[in-house]
Amino acid sequence: MSFCIIANPEKYSIQDPLERVILWAQANGTKIFVTEQIKKQFPEIVQGQTITVVDSEQKAIQEADVIIALGGDGTMLHTAHLVKEIEKPLVGINTGKLGFMANIQPSQIEEALQSVVEKKYRLDKRQMLQAKTEEGEQFYALNEFLFSRKDTSSMIKLEVEYDGSLINHYWADGLIISSPTGSTAYNLSAGGPIIQPNTPVMVVTPINPHTLTTRPLVLPSNRPLTVRSVGTSEHILFSYDGIVQPHNSTLDIEIIQSDFSVDLIQLPEQNYFETLRNKLMWGFDKRKD
Repeated sequence: MSFCIIANPEKYSIQDPLERVILWAQANGTKIFVTEQIKKQFPEIVQGQTITVVDSEQKAIQEADVIIALGGDGTMLHTAHLVKEIEKPLVGINTGKLGFMANIQPSQIEEALQSVVEKKYRLDKRQMLQAKTEEGEQFYALNEFLFSRKDTSSMIKLEVEYDGSLINHYWADGLIISSPTGSTAYNLSAGGPIIQPNTPVMVVTPINPHTLTTRPLVLPSNRPLTVRSVGTSEHILFSYDGIVQPHNSTLDIEIIQSDFSVDLIQLPEQNYFETLRNKLMWGFDKRKD
């Protein structure tokens, strides 16, 4: 079995975990593929017979059996977009602050990699959402699509339909269309619900709506949701998983569950609700002893 490492080499928080991964690989004779950028940033760490340096992340992923995302949830999202069209498992090692998806801590690296080699893990398949414009452009999100205001202090106006039926005209600071995976991200901060992964739904969550009666809505993700700008869209920002996408003077985007998914490696002792408790302090009550 071989691994590749996907990481942002400009973040020095990855230095110690990177060294632990490489030392483990050398001790176990396991091949590791890394990019030239990582080698250039950490030349004293990235060396040894088990290390193969390649010229791109795509090449590293192509050569490896298992992908290691070394960083925070931003790195996990970046890696998810790289692997969405292939069926290779992804293990996330957290070097950031929260690390909700990258839920293996640096202290667990050796144990986690040994479990992966011995195939003592299960796969947590995370479906992505797909957005399609009138022009036929397609975008994919593991967390969310976001419609928000830009260059203005005014609220934006959006018309939203589901399977051909009008849901609402939203007047708000923005609108989040979240997957179950993304329900614990921006959606949760905006007052949306937590959705267990692998539930075939998407969440429509307004950001600071003008009317208090406008609340988050959970919908089956196998039917299309259409978001349109009311009037000009020049003050509306559209993004997917934090990546801003330029658009025309009008905005008309259809969102539905994608055929693409990402296989996250979960170790035997890990489960979603434990992650909620440990990472988000979900259900924490300081009144308890």
